[in-house]
Parts: sequence; C-alpha cells; structure tokens
Amino acid sequence: MKFLTAFFRLIRWPNLLFIALTQSLFYYCIILPALPASYASLPHAFTYRLFYLLAAASILIAAGGYIINDYFDINIDRVNKPGKMVVEKIIYRRWAILWHLIVTTLGVAISLYVSVQTNLVIIAGNIVCTALLWFYSTTFKKKLLAGNLIIAALMSWTIIVLYVAVNTRFFSSRILPGEVYTAMQRIYKYAVLYAGFAFIISLIREVVKDIEDMEGDEKYGCQTIPIVWGVPAAKVFAGVWMTVLIGSLSVLDVYVLQLGWWLSFVYVFLFLIAPLCFIFYRFYKAQSTAEYRLLSGWIKAVILMGIVSMLFFRFYSF
Repeated sequence: MKFLTAFFRLIRWPNLLFIALTQSLFYYCIILPALPASYASLPHAFTYRLFYLLAAASILIAAGGYIINDYFDINIDRVNKPGKMVVEKIIYRRWAILWHLIVTTLGVAISLYVSVQTNLVIIAGNIVCTALLWFYSTTFKKKLLAGNLIIAALMSWTIIVLYVAVNTRFFSSRILPGEVYTAMQRIYKYAVLYAGFAFIISLIREVVKDIEDMEGDEKYGCQTIPIVWGVPAAKVFAGVWMTVLIGSLSVLDVYVLQLGWWLSFVYVFLFLIAPLCFIFYRFYKAQSTAEYRLLSGWIKAVILMGIVSMLFFRFYSF
C-alpha cells in the first residue's frame, strides 16, 4: 500500500485528472455537439473508442514526464521539498526509470495506433512531447525561460491534439462536406481559445513556482527567471501575462454578455476574472515561500474553473 501511494504521488495523479477532465470536457462539450451526423461517415473519423485511447495516451505520456522529472530532480527536491520526495526515499531510482520507460512506451504505442486510425500528426506530436519532457528534465528546466515555455506549450497540446485528431483534413485529401467544414472551424475557434488560456496561465504558474523553488534551483545551477533577472523582474514578467489574460477574459466576457449568456458572463467574472485580479494583488505583496506556494495552488484552482467552463458550450455555440 505504501508503494502504491508513493507511485500515485510520483505520477502526480491530481494533475493527470486535470488532463483527463480537460480532454473529456473538450470532447463531450465542444467537439461532439459541433460535429454533424455526416462526420461519422468520413474515412478516419474520430470515434469514442479512439478518444478514450488518445486520452489514455496523453495521461501515460504525462505520467512518464512526471516520473523522469523527479528522477533527475533528486538533489533539488532535497532542498525545496524534502518531505514530498518519493524517488530514493520510497521508490528506488532504477525502478523510477523503469516505470518511466513502461508508461511512456505504452503512451507512444497507443498514440501510434490512434494515429494510424485517424491522423499521423498525433504520433509525431506525442513523440515530440515525449522528447521535450525528457530534455526538459535533463536540460531545459535549468535554462532561462525555455522550461517555462515548454510546459506551457505541452499544456496547450492536450487540447490541440483533440482538434488535430478530429480534423480529417490533416490525413485525407478528400474535400469535407460543407457542414463538417463549418464544424471544424467552430472547433478550431474553441481549441485556440482554451489552448491560449492553458498556455498563458501555465506560464504564469511556472514563474510563480520558480520563485517558490529559488533556493534549491540556485544551489544546483538552474538559470530560472527569478534567479537570472531577480524576483522583481520575474514578478513584472508574470504580471504582464496576468494582465493579458485578465484583459482577454474581460473582452470575452463582454462578448458573451452581448449574446445574452448571463450565466456564462457571471461565471467568467466570478470564477476567472475576479480570482485572477486577487492573485495579481497578492502576488506583488508575496514575500515568503509559503505565500508563493499558496498562490500556485490558487492559480491551479483558476485553471480548474477554466476547464469546467467548457460545460457552457454544451448548450451554447458561437
């Protein structure tokens, strides 16, 4: 039981649930309502079974990434979070690397199967993700801004990959029926909206985490934004992106209000814009590691609220 608990901590099961929830809501609340009945007759159509397999592949590849990150972060974690260490403390390093290879290989194998059935871009993208997760843990995490951008991009990919999977144009030269083409445009619009949200808020959270982990990162030669530029500059960098995100959500909320979607308008304001404004205020006042850790948790809660907002598109479309 102790090993099983440690394994689930190692693969960051709450984060994997986030991925599963994100992809499930995007599929059931955005993709399926948008697709017309004629889509099912297209070659390489994206079915329920293929969705479940693709979601499993995404979760497995992400789990492998978390394992390899902890494998290479042993020394840093001894300083930043000694009480949360799993590798070497409960699970031996050789077992950690073995589990990484098993779950990552399974994820890539499932991706290949789904790609053959739908779209070869999927396997190419997931192989790139696997490579980026490895090199993030070994190299890019210690480089200025590179690690932050990689994590933000990978978060966006969890949404973009579903659009790629459902859009048969990437695989087949066959001209799509007009209603299917229109549906693809609508899905693309939603994909860009949520992928953009995922990218920006993940980038913000990564900077907050970098400030939180400065002590261990600096000791082992990491060149993160707060270490290279200083904490004040890191706060300005994150603050600019917070401003962009708050501004974008405000514009979207005004648009939603014009459509008469009052419930959606209230939801976005109360659960996304207002919390982000509060986080912005507390972020500039924060001084201690505990405060930055709390802010990181609050940002994660906003991410969850952003994901849940997909439920509204099950009933509305624009």
